[in-house]
Amino acid sequence: MSKSVNKVILLGNVGKAPEVTAFQSGDLKASFSLATTDRVKDQDGNWNDRTEGHNLVAYRRYAEVIRDYVHKGSKIYIEGKIVTRSWDDKETGKKVYRTEIIVLDLSLLDNRSKQSMRGDGNVGQHREQGRTTESRVYSHPGGSRQDNYGDLGIDHSEIPF
Repeated sequence: MSKSVNKVILLGNVGKAPEVTAFQSGDLKASFSLATTDRVKDQDGNWNDRTEGHNLVAYRRYAEVIRDYVHKGSKIYIEGKIVTRSWDDKETGKKVYRTEIIVLDLSLLDNRSKQSMRGDGNVGQHREQGRTTESRVYSHPGGSRQDNYGDLGIDHSEIPF
């Protein structure tokens, strides 16, 4: 079998308030849209913005983070994978398709003051598989507040967001 890749990287703004639902098991699912914009030059040399909307779905911990910190207009960075679901429409009987991006990694890019309006979680750096990702929320808002800046010698008051 040959190797294949299904990876999506998006940086954009949330289109509308996320819808969060709970399963009987207690796990959460967050559904929301993300808008990305490209600048393209037309025939006359003028720049125009072209916005694309993406359907995203997050589960478990990422759904909690989205519920607590993400709102319409939030700027976020997403890594995920593309999936396409299909079902038969109850009214017409026709097969309906929906392409979604399953969130596998999430970084909040809004500044700290916007995030503090939504809750009081830890925002800092998170090291994962040899890379550092900034502005990642990794504790529940009700938990204790500890800024985790590792051995970088950075004090919370020195962070600009």
